[in-house]
Amino acid sequence: MAGNRPRSFMMGKSVGWAVLGGMLAMAIFSCESNVYAPPPPPQVTAAHPSRQPVADYLNFTGNTQAIATVQLKARVQGFLEKILFKDGDMVKKGQLLFLIQQNTYQDQLEQAEAQVLQQKANYDHAVIETARFTTLVRQKAAAQLDLDNWKFQRDAFRAGMLAAQAAQSLAQLNLDYTQVTAPFDGRIGRHMVDVGNLVGAGEFTLLASVNQIDPLYVYFPMNERDLLRVTGKNGPPAQAQNLKVPLSLGLADETGYPHKGYFDFAAISLTPTTGTLLLRGIFPNPDGKILPGSFARVQYLVGTEKTELVVPEVALGYDQLGPYLLLVDEQNMVQQRPVKLGLRVDGGRVIQEGLTGDEWVIIEGQMRAFPGRRVTPVRKPMPEGAVQAGPRPTVAQPGKAAP
Repeated sequence: MAGNRPRSFMMGKSVGWAVLGGMLAMAIFSCESNVYAPPPPPQVTAAHPSRQPVADYLNFTGNTQAIATVQLKARVQGFLEKILFKDGDMVKKGQLLFLIQQNTYQDQLEQAEAQVLQQKANYDHAVIETARFTTLVRQKAAAQLDLDNWKFQRDAFRAGMLAAQAAQSLAQLNLDYTQVTAPFDGRIGRHMVDVGNLVGAGEFTLLASVNQIDPLYVYFPMNERDLLRVTGKNGPPAQAQNLKVPLSLGLADETGYPHKGYFDFAAISLTPTTGTLLLRGIFPNPDGKILPGSFARVQYLVGTEKTELVVPEVALGYDQLGPYLLLVDEQNMVQQRPVKLGLRVDGGRVIQEGLTGDEWVIIEGQMRAFPGRRVTPVRKPMPEGAVQAGPRPTVAQPGKAAP
């Protein structure tokens, strides 16, 4: 019967087998084209450690104080006639600030000058008479008693002249005291007495206070432990103050430590109750911006600057063995390198041990890098400002290694 099947049936069967064969071929081809391909190595950013001059310092808090403070007082009695400044003004040395009633002291000075003239005239006359009677006694034309009398008067008038001159100087001094002037360049406070009031009556009346604020002192305490550390590098405090060890200062509203000065004094003993030593620095203050009594942050330089290897803080990792860095070798393989940390720098950390400076340190993409695996490094110089802020040299902050 099969041999008697219609031709159309045989043709349909052939077409079906052909379609099935094509589908099978497509399936086999599709399986061959979906072979698994591994992803490319992850991309990271690597840079050499930065070499920077780094200095160690200690941080303290202190208070500013005027380098000199004077209370202006009335040293003579009289009515206050003039106030020649505005409260809070910057004043110059010798500038007239207060004027006290002068007429009384002017008259006293003129009276003293008249006494000087009178005593001088008497003295001059006694000198002439003494010389004349000396000649007469020698010629036996006068008595020795008269000569002795003129010698006595000469010496008495000379003493009277000296006393009159002293009285004249005192009168001139009292007249000068009626003009109260600034003892130095500085800033004056408010006036304590108004014009028209009697001052100096039985006491030295306080008129105002003047502070010399350029330069300015900053006092800060140092504990015994830090003192021993400083002594080991900078020598005893007396030696350090002679060396004028650099100090930096920042106010509460300032970033960093923009004011530069030096250490110039240390107390001779520690305070027993606190175990601290009082230190003092001196800072220029030409614009008077820093006021006495201000809170101040102080940096004390310890030792000298050294060139160190510094990496960004974000490049560091930590495990149970301590801090480490991820490096990229010549085959682009990641290596984990344990390191010993040093001081903190603005935005970075000093590496004391573990690096030579030629390594490529991964500074970005650490989460995609695993020790022993390959990466695609983008090698770049250390970004400017990545581990420092501001002009060199970098001053480092003492800090403990992260846990």
